[in-house]
Amino acid sequence: MKRIAILLSLAVAVSGCATIKGWFNSAKKENIQPPTALVPFTPTLEVQKLWDSHPTSGAGESGARVRPAYADGKLFVAGIDGDVAALDAATGRTLWSRRAGQRRGFILHHGQNSVRWAGGPAVDGDLLVVGGLEGEVHALDAGSGADRWQAQVSSEVIASPAIADGIVVVRTDDGRLFGLNAADGSRRWVYDRAVVPALSLRGNAMPVVVDGVVYAGEDNGRLVALRLTDGNVLWEQTLAPGEGRTELARLQDLDGGIAFADGVVYAAGYQGMTAALIADSGRPLWTHPLSSYTGVALAATQVFVIDADSQVWALDLRTGASNWKQDGLKYRWLGEAATIGDAIVVGDMEGWVHWLAASDGKFAARVRLSKHAIQAAPLVVGDTVYVEDVDGVVGAYRVSK
Repeated sequence: MKRIAILLSLAVAVSGCATIKGWFNSAKKENIQPPTALVPFTPTLEVQKLWDSHPTSGAGESGARVRPAYADGKLFVAGIDGDVAALDAATGRTLWSRRAGQRRGFILHHGQNSVRWAGGPAVDGDLLVVGGLEGEVHALDAGSGADRWQAQVSSEVIASPAIADGIVVVRTDDGRLFGLNAADGSRRWVYDRAVVPALSLRGNAMPVVVDGVVYAGEDNGRLVALRLTDGNVLWEQTLAPGEGRTELARLQDLDGGIAFADGVVYAAGYQGMTAALIADSGRPLWTHPLSSYTGVALAATQVFVIDADSQVWALDLRTGASNWKQDGLKYRWLGEAATIGDAIVVGDMEGWVHWLAASDGKFAARVRLSKHAIQAAPLVVGDTVYVEDVDGVVGAYRVSK
């Protein structure tokens, strides 16, 4: 295993490749670039804080982008110390909570082999699934927290699983994708064609399943489409070619959010391009030379991308042409973004949550959840935005004009 000092601090993954870990904490400690100072503005959106809660330990220093999952009026959260909890989404009240070791099949926390959640949670109906840093995948009853099944995959799980049509799709840090039976956790298929580079970002894009097809990003800068039922490859497309003389110059990854709309898949590669791909074939509809480690978020006519310096861009959904750029959050090491109505919402390294107008990128609202970094995309349910920081603090905000 090798350890290289570049851009931000590096950590060595269990798979043997060096990974850039802790974009937020490392940037703050090493002061690589001081974050742009926040300037006052006149809000154009009204943001009402509904509640906040601290039900779990959050992602901690794992580098995972842990965010809540929502189903049937409940919010589900998981933390690095083995905590899993269900909250009333309207009030933040804890409905049930579990810690690894409380029931059969779970290992006591804080031990050498403790369960440490970093992938998920994901929920579909009454099935709740979380993944662990030692390759554990656990399924719980969403209503009670009772055990359903557990499975073991090849490496740590730091991306949220996807659940569709009776199959749980799990992305592991060694580049594999597993299709597990949602009823009992048995293995249906495994995709093991990805080439894991010597150097990659710390984090994995959550697989996206649409119409029986799995779309997933890889550490080699490719987007792959697999058939959900058997894991067979339908197509692959490279978004980050990894060219250069040094390993740093060749650093390539597809690490952020993937989006789908009207038969088109949208994704962005680090040290590569942002692209719209025809879902049936992977053929590019357009490409834009814009590097991102957080992926994309979609609105009706635009795709929003946060570049490697945390500048926010709006591209035309049909052509990829640039509509505007907001540099007022530069070097604030933004997390993944989401859209709500006519706004984009994103958190930063200091716990601030920002809303930008989709029309021109101007600041529309700002609140502070905490003093901890926000890495994962906010979860939008109707007119409510749920945000979680790396310490496990969750806040709920109602947005109105």
